[in-house]
Amino acid sequence: MAAEGAGPGPLCPEHGQALSWFCGSERRPVCAACAGLGGRCQGHRIRPAKERAEDLRNKIVDQCERLQLQSAGITKYVAEVLPEKNQRAVSMASAARELVIQRLSLVRSLCESEEQRLLEQVHGEEERAHQSILTQRVHWAEALQKLDTIRTSLVSTLTHLDDLQLIQKEEEIFEKAEEAEGILDPQESEKLNFNEKCTRSPLLTQLWATAVLGSLSGTEDIRIDERTVSPLLRLSDDRRTLTFSTKKSKACADGPERFDHWPNALAATSFQAGLHVWMVNVQNSCAYKVGVASGQLPRKGSGSDCRLGHNIFSWVFSRYDQEFRFSHNGQHEPLGLLRCPGQLGVLLDLQAQELLFYEPASGTVLYTHHASFPGPLFPVFAVADQTISIVH
Repeated sequence: MAAEGAGPGPLCPEHGQALSWFCGSERRPVCAACAGLGGRCQGHRIRPAKERAEDLRNKIVDQCERLQLQSAGITKYVAEVLPEKNQRAVSMASAARELVIQRLSLVRSLCESEEQRLLEQVHGEEERAHQSILTQRVHWAEALQKLDTIRTSLVSTLTHLDDLQLIQKEEEIFEKAEEAEGILDPQESEKLNFNEKCTRSPLLTQLWATAVLGSLSGTEDIRIDERTVSPLLRLSDDRRTLTFSTKKSKACADGPERFDHWPNALAATSFQAGLHVWMVNVQNSCAYKVGVASGQLPRKGSGSDCRLGHNIFSWVFSRYDQEFRFSHNGQHEPLGLLRCPGQLGVLLDLQAQELLFYEPASGTVLYTHHASFPGPLFPVFAVADQTISIVH
């Protein structure tokens, strides 16, 4: 149906008749004579022009609905996701800044230049994340404006053109549709997140660990939870020493907490926040593991899900003969130690989400691991040769 107020449509220049048919082969409106016997479009794909116009109207309606959904998605992204990203970047930058200042305050006389460098990196990373978010805001605002312009134009085309005018505008209509399809939906990008790695510094880690260990009045009073001790291990009366045995003890009552295959044991103490330090005497053993584990660590069976360092629930420093490594989730990183430590220190900083292993005698940091640790975390131990003991 022609738009209200529109005059009579154009006539066929060859026959002077109304252009009431559409030739699909030549993709243009034609009259009945052109479409009939002897006409130039005889044998072509012919259909009433009204049907063709109705198809175009339906396609425009579908396109407008898709544009509306796309605009709604972008609007939600700009209104909800980007502000959350911005707030998270600011919050993480603030936490990182506090961490840097706190650590450097212990050794400020030795590393003022390092403090300045790291704070500038945090500020630079915060600015970068902030600028990325601002750029996204501008980009999606322009995209929304362009989509709105295209939608408005299509709606105007739909409501103000008659059938023939609509058909004549087909190419322009689809050019606008293609332009709209070229505007992609928002995608998750690491560029919008604050990169915590900007605060990592080997110098800072070594100085901070030395300062922390030197300022502590003592280590944590860690005791083994006897309910978790493997039947392959013997627990001392003070619950600080584990001794390996090749034969399973029959005196151990089985329970849901006990490891029934691997020679593992968990501490009775768990940590959810703060800074914690403990030491283990390992000089008598050539096969042991020391670290932390989630309370979700499975206890039953011989599978990797119960084996320390072979699952997502445990993070351990291990020794087997002369080989040392750090293990987590089946990933094993060899450590080239020049000598076997007689004692092994563990420093767990849950504020910084950092696990650090060191040699107490020299203060040397042996390995540092950063991760998003789930809480609570338990000190965990395994021994397959001789004895290891918690130092108190």
